[in-house]
Amino acid sequence: MDPLFIAIIVAVFTLIVLFSGIPIAFGLSFVSIALLVAFEGFQMLDVFAETFYAGLNSFVLLSIPMFILMGMAVANSPAGKDLYTGLDRWLWRLPGGLVISNIGACSIFAALSGSSPATCAAIGTMGIPEMRKRGYSDQIATGTIAAGGTLGVLIPPSIVLIVYGIATGTSIGRLFLCGLVPGFMLAGMFAIWALIHSYFIDKDSAKALKNRTPPTLKEKIEVLPRILPFLAIIAGVLYVLYGGVATPSEASGVGAFLVFVLIAVVYKIYQPKKIWNIVKVSMKESVMIMFIIAASYLFAFTLSQLYVTQSLAQSMVCLLYTSDAADE
Repeated sequence: MDPLFIAIIVAVFTLIVLFSGIPIAFGLSFVSIALLVAFEGFQMLDVFAETFYAGLNSFVLLSIPMFILMGMAVANSPAGKDLYTGLDRWLWRLPGGLVISNIGACSIFAALSGSSPATCAAIGTMGIPEMRKRGYSDQIATGTIAAGGTLGVLIPPSIVLIVYGIATGTSIGRLFLCGLVPGFMLAGMFAIWALIHSYFIDKDSAKALKNRTPPTLKEKIEVLPRILPFLAIIAGVLYVLYGGVATPSEASGVGAFLVFVLIAVVYKIYQPKKIWNIVKVSMKESVMIMFIIAASYLFAFTLSQLYVTQSLAQSMVCLLYTSDAADE
């Protein structure tokens, strides 16, 4: 059968399965097995488990659950609330200070977890009710969290960049370095927009600012000892990554360990039940991501085995060659 015709069948079948609402990992696995059996026969089932395992047989993938564990440890402890409260107390005088606090908290939390959903869940549960309470509209409250959550894709350690680096063989350290400046630049642009919008457009925030009781200097200072250690961990992880001191896997392991030490010392969270709850949530998130990675690897193997990728590449080369010949 013509490989291009097989490519069309693969594309249509994959879209039908994924749009049916089935989880991505199960959908890709089902499509891969069905296509391999249909075109290559049942003997291809022998390589299914081996290929699935090969997709996860990488030491670099260890950094994903470790970074997720870092983020979940902060999200499931009072550390996230203190981070948000501290930024709010120091930025309260700015128009839209609460909006900027949300964006800043999302930036810092993204640097701790590397996950956009975890960032939105952790900061949104605290930020949205506080903004509503102080007169901000629902559009601003939810939009700020949604926009700030996207910073987790860019700001290192980004889970997306780790997966991309593994899939393409690109240096993860260089990818992190490339995402650092755009990530914080985007956060700064969000903050500038919040400042302009709150000062010139949204009059409710200005009214809420006037009616608010300003925090005292004591309140500002007393929250710093709870925030600065986590910022030091972020700075340390970024330093060892970009300084070539450690690999992403080693840095993530040390970072997760230090976060657990901090929440045990600062917040007295050392009970086995509470620690297990953090590990359990992290495990569910990590397994979901790792399952998708393994299923994607199996799907890529299926496309290669059916000569779909090769035929598409050859067709594109022929198309470009024909176009250049026609121009001449």
